[in-house]
Amino acid sequence: MSVAMIEEPMTTTVQPRKRVMAMPEYHPPLAARDALRLDFNENTIAPSPRVIARLQRLTSEGLTVYPEREPVERIVAAHFGLGPDQVLLTNGVDEAIHAIACTFLDEGDEALICTPTFFMYDVSIGMMTSQLKRVQSDDSLEFPFERFMAEITPRTKLIIIASPNNPTGATVSREHLLAIAKAAPQAVLLVDEAYFHFHGETTLGDVGNVPNLIVGRTFSKAYGLANLRAGMIAGDARLLRYVRKVVSPYNMNGVALAVLPEALADEAYLEWYVEQVRAGRERVFVALKELGVRTWPSAANFVLMDIGAKHKELCEVMRAHGVLLRDRSADPGCEGYVRITIGVEEQMTRGIASLRTSLAEIGWTPAESVLAQGKSEGEREYE
Repeated sequence: MSVAMIEEPMTTTVQPRKRVMAMPEYHPPLAARDALRLDFNENTIAPSPRVIARLQRLTSEGLTVYPEREPVERIVAAHFGLGPDQVLLTNGVDEAIHAIACTFLDEGDEALICTPTFFMYDVSIGMMTSQLKRVQSDDSLEFPFERFMAEITPRTKLIIIASPNNPTGATVSREHLLAIAKAAPQAVLLVDEAYFHFHGETTLGDVGNVPNLIVGRTFSKAYGLANLRAGMIAGDARLLRYVRKVVSPYNMNGVALAVLPEALADEAYLEWYVEQVRAGRERVFVALKELGVRTWPSAANFVLMDIGAKHKELCEVMRAHGVLLRDRSADPGCEGYVRITIGVEEQMTRGIASLRTSLAEIGWTPAESVLAQGKSEGEREYE
């Protein structure tokens, strides 16, 4: 053994990559959710009865077999009018975001998002590059199209936009999305359409015509399969060929693959649930206006409320009444804001009643809102 080898310092602990050390952590508050779930934007009642029937036909032997994703991808692609090579099924959209970041980003590449938005964009991008650029919405919480376009550079390699956006419910027009894709031909544009069904406008029809476009869809929201972790991305076959190299061939579990075709086939159930949510959303807007609670336009299955300093107290009192809300105060530009998920008719009757009771119980008045306290448009810092 040489002297040089003897003198090398010994590493006593294993360390991760520097980018992993710098990554933000996501800690979902999943504990004790045995109440009316108006907090996580899930389907609040059940998936299609056809899904339940298919689950009951699963066999014990079937659980011993490795899952085959491609046959179901062909079914999903046909359902959406796409080719099989234009669709990739993923373990929820979370995996799709992760895989796209891994596929297209190197250290030093720039990624671009608009905040506030889904926090997992930060996590996945942060794993690959330190050059994440965030364009902060103003107090209107609308998508800042002009400022966003101004941040695109030749180093931009990934752009992620949620439409409708979480937690705001704001949308980005198809015209603006296509303009962004055109302005950054060297970058992948991922349009996250997790809440598409509650809005209706999509860029899915542009897949194949826009070479740098990928559209993400989840089956966790309207379809009610959150527990099974089922999602998809659709995009140019060339782009998806690279993403497939990153994704495990057995990334989707067999139970999810078995029931997904049934969920897609039951369009009547999907239409019923979406209509329930849209009607419930309007009821919530009316009730909140009567209560003097400021809200923002939402095209999703939730509404964001301006509560102000008593945001935590409201969530705690609502929980005591058996209804869960989501405090979004940690999101950029959302301090004092609380989100309520929209469910079916009887659930929203209970939710609205509990909201009225809880606001009265904590002695809340409109004068306590963020807007009333003077923190209106122009006072937030752009991040």
